[in-house]
Parts: sequence; C-alpha cells; structure tokens
Amino acid sequence: MVSIITPCYNSEKYIETTINSVLNQTYQNWEMIIVDDASQDDTYNIVSRITEIDTRIKLFRHHMNLGAGAARNFAVDISRGDYIAFLDSDDIWKHNKLSTQINYMKMTNSSVCFSSYELVDDNGNPLNKLIEALPDLTYDKQLKCNYIGNLTGMYDVRRLGKAIIHGIEKRQDWIMWLNLIEKAGHAKGMKDSLAYYRVRKEGISYNKFSLISYNYRVYRFFLGYGFLKSLRYILIFLVEYFFIKPRQIRNL
Repeated sequence: MVSIITPCYNSEKYIETTINSVLNQTYQNWEMIIVDDASQDDTYNIVSRITEIDTRIKLFRHHMNLGAGAARNFAVDISRGDYIAFLDSDDIWKHNKLSTQINYMKMTNSSVCFSSYELVDDNGNPLNKLIEALPDLTYDKQLKCNYIGNLTGMYDVRRLGKAIIHGIEKRQDWIMWLNLIEKAGHAKGMKDSLAYYRVRKEGISYNKFSLISYNYRVYRFFLGYGFLKSLRYILIFLVEYFFIKPRQIRNL
C-alpha cells in the first residue's frame, strides 16, 4: 500500500482537483492522509464531504497553524503504507503516477524514486514547461540543491523507515530527501512526466533572499557545518540553482 501525504492550508480552490487526481489512479491500493493546518476557508468541509464517499481518504485537523512540515510529520507518523508519497494540496498527479512509479522501483530495486513533471498556472493551464528528473541523484548532488520535485517523490518505508524531520520550519523536504538518499545510497529519477506542479504567484520559492537565508540555516545548524563551510556551500548552491539546475527545464 502507498500512503499519500497531503498537508493543506486555505486550499478550497484546489483541493478537490488534487484529491480527484488520486481517486483516478490506475493503482488503487492507497491511503490518503490529509492534514488541514487550521485553514480559515472551506477546505476542511470540502475534504470532509469527500471522506464520506471514500474511506481511504483520512482527514485530520490542526487547530493552530503549525506549518506544512509539522502537518507532513504528523501524517507520516500515522501512515501504514509500504511506500510513502507526497502530494501538496494544489498539485495534480497523472492517472498512472503510482502504478508507473511502483513498477519502476521494483524493476530497478530502488528505495527512493522521483520523476519529471510539468508546470501549470494557477488555473491549471499548461505552461508548456517540463522539469526533467536527473536519472541518478547522489547525496553530493542533492546537497548542492534540491533536485526532487516533492510531488513526484516516493520512498520505500520497509527499507528506509519513516522520514520525520523536526526542528526546522523551511526547506524540510530538501533535508528529508537528503537524509533518505544518504540511507539509500542514491535516488532514481524517471524520465516519465507523472505530475503537474501548479505555479502560484504567492508561492514561488518565496523571495531569493529568504531562500538563501534558509539554505544557510540548513548547512550551518541542521547539518552542523562551520561558518566558512556553510558560506562555501551557499556559493555552490547559488551556482547550482541559477546556472546548472535550469538545464533540467525543457520546452514542450
């Protein structure tokens, strides 16, 4: 079984489309754990109605806004699947996402897997851009920059255990995949495009200064690097983020 982890906050505009992309999967042995992080709109009521139709969808609610990281941790902790996959409340899976990815993981004997994905705008219209997955992702490469689109990532719980990351508010998904790759040795990237990432104006990687700031904290405080080593990795990150990672973008 696959446990699908979905944190959500004020997602009334998108959440039903996201859930439908799971309901339409060709692979049907899944549970979807949705954690509403104290939404102030109709998100909770929309999901609640859907859970009455399909009991594989499980809804929980935080009464205080604790952030997406805390919501993911809670969901991972109570999950029951052999695999864990992630789908944010505004993103969309293609109908063959789970079946294709699980078959690939079995065929390649891999513990961590991710795929290419496409970009859509706020209304779900194609932006004709493909983010191509690297075929083989090492710890050293992931340390420079996050190359895993979280909406495509999946890992084998039986081999790696549950990845729960505490003590950091931002860049949690980057650290999670970094830790999993360290355990697994590498992650396998699929050329297939299996999902749609919704590009929202208010959610574009926050501003660049904040991105650098949070990355520095990861290197300095979470990974425990010294001041100079952390600065060196920030410079490496900037080169990777602005000049190397964009090579993975393809026009459709």
